[in-house]
Amino acid sequence: MPVASQTESEAVAGRAQILRAWLPAIAWIGVIAIESTGLLGSSNTASLLFPLLRWLAPHMPLEQMQEVHHILRKTGHVVGYGLLSWLCFRAWRATLTSGRPPDWNWRWAALALAMTATVASLDELHQYFTPGRTGLFSDVVLDTSAGLLVQLILFLLLRRRRGSSHHSLGIRPQQ
Repeated sequence: MPVASQTESEAVAGRAQILRAWLPAIAWIGVIAIESTGLLGSSNTASLLFPLLRWLAPHMPLEQMQEVHHILRKTGHVVGYGLLSWLCFRAWRATLTSGRPPDWNWRWAALALAMTATVASLDELHQYFTPGRTGLFSDVVLDTSAGLLVQLILFLLLRRRRGSSHHSLGIRPQQ
């Protein structure tokens, strides 16, 4: 009987580890969903950013402020979806391995990238139907490209660090 309860406790521990791996990705998708609302549309973020820019650079022309605003918004896409891609990689790595997983796997990267592209597509579709927002295919391409870049960086880092601890990347092997 002790063998069965030990196996059961290992299964519970494994499920808890998988849940811990998925929670950050799910939470980040929630953040993206909130950012997709009219609350963080271009006109609302401009109303916050322009006074700050006017204070920091009082002589900045309006056209330059608009350009800075656009660049910051697109940078937010790259950072946000790059982070999502990494969080999804972590989650798939915890879900699809048993024992000591390898450092990197095409399957985890492909699933993470597919999830990133799916969330980006759904986000832009949502924005298309949200008043004050504009859903753009170019943003889906930008977001997916950010996810791909993160997967390439993970590939290079984790292949190079083979056999070492991955704690600095937030990726821990299952125990």
